[in-house]
Amino acid sequence: MRILIVEDATDMAEAVAIRLGKAGMACDLADCCEAAEDFLAVQRYDAIVLDINLPDRSGTDLLSDLRARGVRTPVLMLTALFSVDDRVSALNLGADDYLVKPFDHRELEARLRALVRREAEQKTDTLTLGPLRFFPSSMTAEIGDAPLDLTRREAALLSLLLRNGGKVLSKERLYDGLFAFDSADVGLNAIELYIGRLRKKLNGTGVSIETQRRLGYRICLDD
Repeated sequence: MRILIVEDATDMAEAVAIRLGKAGMACDLADCCEAAEDFLAVQRYDAIVLDINLPDRSGTDLLSDLRARGVRTPVLMLTALFSVDDRVSALNLGADDYLVKPFDHRELEARLRALVRREAEQKTDTLTLGPLRFFPSSMTAEIGDAPLDLTRREAALLSLLLRNGGKVLSKERLYDGLFAFDSADVGLNAIELYIGRLRKKLNGTGVSIETQRRLGYRICLDD
């Protein structure tokens, strides 16, 4: 497993790399966004640990650029910022997890393993429901021959619904699948937001997301 750590606090970055190295993770260290881009141009990573406050530009800017280019590598934001707005902003840009400094190295290691494991589980055969085809390897979808415009988190939600074969999934189950961290700041209501967004994009396609009151949601073909 290879990890890119983008952090300008050299002592901390080296300590993290040593700890992860002992756990069997090979780490490259970048102290700014430009250095991170250089590494990413020549090396594929299983996950990226990305600080927000970097000397040349914000880590969220780098994250946004990566997602815009279609780079789907799992990203864990590592930062001293802890406000709800900062957390939600990072998630909306495509971050997969969020860890606030100071942190326990064991927790960072566990979260990285969870991210990589989840990414590997998603990369299986094409999932199909009526005219909808979902490609886990690229986290993209098509309706017929037309691409479906999805954010990373919308794609993860669609994947969860499709993988469960039309079964009803509770908000809690969807929450656990979409958010790799345990935080009261990003509550269950976030699931309703993402369900609503995905419903709009599926509207008129013959595929819909059905609400089962007090139970959860399931994906199905329109009658």
